[in-house]
Amino acid sequence: MKMQLVVMAAGIGSRFGEGIKQLTPIGPNNEIIMDYSIKAALDANYDEVIIIIRKDIEKEFKEVIGNRLENKINVKYAYQELEMLPGNFKVPNDRKRPYGTAHAIYCAKDIIDSPFIVINADDYYGVEGFVKVHKYLSSNTKSDKYSMCMAGYIIGNTLSENGTVTRGLCKKNDEGFLTDVIETYEISKKSDGRITGEDNNKNEVIINENDLVSMNMFGFPYEFLSELESRFISFLKVNNDNIKSEFLLPQVVNDLIKEGKGTVKVLPVADKWYGMTYASDKEYVKKALSNIKI
Repeated sequence: MKMQLVVMAAGIGSRFGEGIKQLTPIGPNNEIIMDYSIKAALDANYDEVIIIIRKDIEKEFKEVIGNRLENKINVKYAYQELEMLPGNFKVPNDRKRPYGTAHAIYCAKDIIDSPFIVINADDYYGVEGFVKVHKYLSSNTKSDKYSMCMAGYIIGNTLSENGTVTRGLCKKNDEGFLTDVIETYEISKKSDGRITGEDNNKNEVIINENDLVSMNMFGFPYEFLSELESRFISFLKVNNDNIKSEFLLPQVVNDLIKEGKGTVKVLPVADKWYGMTYASDKEYVKKALSNIKI
């Protein structure tokens, strides 16, 4: 079965150290995190990469990574632009930011033609998550619900040594299906070994170091795209006048669960996650990935 990797790389272009965060070099030959993620996907037998970018970074993006990727795997590009809206919807005059992660996938819908996995461009997930999502999507082709999945990372494997992080704590039932994702803020490991964070009301939350969190590695059946489009239309009818509103992938997934229209299997992953939340994370990530040959 064909399986596509969809990489969300259209982040609004906040500056990060030497330049665009997604393009920060960390490898011996100026490889970026995406090189390592796509290497992991290739090792897990994904067939094609769809990279979602913005038009204004296209030239630099292809110079940094796109040209060399095309020698390794079939690469397609989708463009997340503000004006890419369904029907007769128009972008409010004062809106500057894209509509969020679910909008990014909407912008790629015309070139996605198989089950697919979604990742962030500036995160390294290891190989295990790619393997488990591929296996799950390949074996769950017939259902009256959307059979989705996500890689669940041990929270202790996702923290930064250079500051606090926000994570979505996963709640699942006895069968291992996701029931809720609880956004938890200001998470860090204390000097006594405890991991703590804050809830929406800034109350302290004590977190078990083995709790699973979502790092935005989702697996979707192809049919999910039609649901995404209809929900985007519903979202715009209510929220388009709010210039800060976002159409987010985790929220779409959560709504499908709550409505009984979809299931999300949580696939526990033991690999360590690496990302550059802070500029000072760069050297740590470089060292951690230095033994991986691209």
